[in-house]
Amino acid sequence: MQFLISAIAFILIFTGIILAHELGHFFAAKLSGVRVEEFGLGYPPRLFGYKRGETVYSINWIPFGGFTKMTGEEDPTDSRSLASKSCAKRALVLAGGIIVNALLPLLLFSVSYMVPHDIVSQQITIEEVALDSPAEKAGMSVGDTILSINGKSIENYGDLSRTTTMNLGKKMTIVVLTTENTEESFQVEARWKPPKGQGAIGIRINSTILEDSTVVSHRSEPFFRAISLGFRETFQTIVLYKNSLLSMIVSADSSSLVGPVGIAQLTGELAQYGVSPLLEFAGVLSLSLAIMNLLPLPALDGGRLTFVLIEWIRRGKRVAPQTEGKIHFIGFVMLLLLMVIITFQDIGRIISGG
Repeated sequence: MQFLISAIAFILIFTGIILAHELGHFFAAKLSGVRVEEFGLGYPPRLFGYKRGETVYSINWIPFGGFTKMTGEEDPTDSRSLASKSCAKRALVLAGGIIVNALLPLLLFSVSYMVPHDIVSQQITIEEVALDSPAEKAGMSVGDTILSINGKSIENYGDLSRTTTMNLGKKMTIVVLTTENTEESFQVEARWKPPKGQGAIGIRINSTILEDSTVVSHRSEPFFRAISLGFRETFQTIVLYKNSLLSMIVSADSSSLVGPVGIAQLTGELAQYGVSPLLEFAGVLSLSLAIMNLLPLPALDGGRLTFVLIEWIRRGKRVAPQTEGKIHFIGFVMLLLLMVIITFQDIGRIISGG
């Protein structure tokens, strides 16, 4: 039963995010006068469909995401094709999915705060301070309990990890309660590339105290505060994504990358904790998809936008459609290979108990 719930949650979240992305392309195409031949839920083979106006609306057998099939994405000979439109209109159509995926988290995060959800409070007590680490240099000691960072209360281990990641490369003001029961403040820099096993500031938290001090309370936020928190969460998630990506590049560690299998595992784990965590996770995934598609990589929306930008810079002289098509095809194959590698990594992690 738990597996079934996890599978359904994964399909709904993954499909919903991709479908929102495709709806962005769909509406932008309609507004720009581009003919949409088919808008599909899921991927072919087709289960059934109906035609309204010039567009076929279909439901397909493979239940992951959806697609928007437009006329002539690389052929400008048809006046209703995407390729025949101006640079501005093509950019709008290509960016439509990115825009929707960037805006969707505002809604998802806000609703997650309105829905009754669990708040975990824990005592964050230092068990070990690594030699020559930023924490040791600042004067932090074993037994100190972390109260706040940069003026924000640290309620649990997740808060500590999140706040530290948001401030990579910066100095943080950490307030602790010492073993003498006094409050002290330290300036600690969060490192981009810490030694293996140390973490950004070089401390290890006492897991026994963490577990024994855990208190779970139930909370929901009023409408306007939830909206405010949703905007804040969206901004912070963008910073977290950027810093996590840069940290992975600096440390040359790809172990934190996850593919569909890893996402399915995470969805299943979060499904046990209620609606609110799933909404937050969906918001993070949607924002991740927006950022990923914004990258100037072939086969992605960002790669296609790059060709539009090149054409605009060259004052209307576009790259040959055949050349662009080949570049996108090569990029698509490389993305598929990367996905296969990440999937094997996910399976290996799950088998090893990760």
